[in-house]
Amino acid sequence: MKKLNYLTIKQFGTFELDIRKSRFIGHVQRIKNEAEAKQFINKIKDQNKKATHNCFGYVIGKDDHIQRKSDNGEPANTAGTPILDVIKMKHLHNVVVVITRYFGGIKLGAGGLIRAYSNITTDTINNTGIVQRILQTKIDVIVDYHEFNPLNYYLKQNHYNVINTEYTSKVTVTVAVNTPDIKTFKNKIISLLSNRVTFKVGKKMYFEVDYHQPTKNNFS
Repeated sequence: MKKLNYLTIKQFGTFELDIRKSRFIGHVQRIKNEAEAKQFINKIKDQNKKATHNCFGYVIGKDDHIQRKSDNGEPANTAGTPILDVIKMKHLHNVVVVITRYFGGIKLGAGGLIRAYSNITTDTINNTGIVQRILQTKIDVIVDYHEFNPLNYYLKQNHYNVINTEYTSKVTVTVAVNTPDIKTFKNKIISLLSNRVTFKVGKKMYFEVDYHQPTKNNFS
């Protein structure tokens, strides 16, 4: 069973930051499975063979049942854990983050490393952007021409995602509807148009919208 709605990142992203002469480079990628996560990690390692560390964390699965992390030579739990914690704190799914570090000669200490890896992970994700993936069902709403205006007005007023409008002997408006709301949607349209409407339910698919997470000040 597919997860109805979830948060993830906008594909590949990167961010770079210098902290006390060490160069940190964050890389983030959306993934579908553990094989893709490992492939991405190995790719970053190959691109940064001279780096001191290539640490990572990733979360995969409908229920986040796969969670992995690596300190890659940093002191235990100072790199992989903060990377993974940021991913989970932001409630992201199917995401891998690799943080590359080129050591600059100044030791940061355990606390400094945790802050550094946490901050670069956060900055990399924020710089890349977060999207909400919403599982919706495509529905063709088929009406006569004189019914199109009230239908179109209703869809706009209620912020439905209209994918396409086709004009033939009738007007076919293809709408993306949240999958659990199909019955309610159809009943509303039937009532609006006094049953002068035909529906054709299509396939389920994910649609993406930009997502801006609230700041701490927004929490009660």
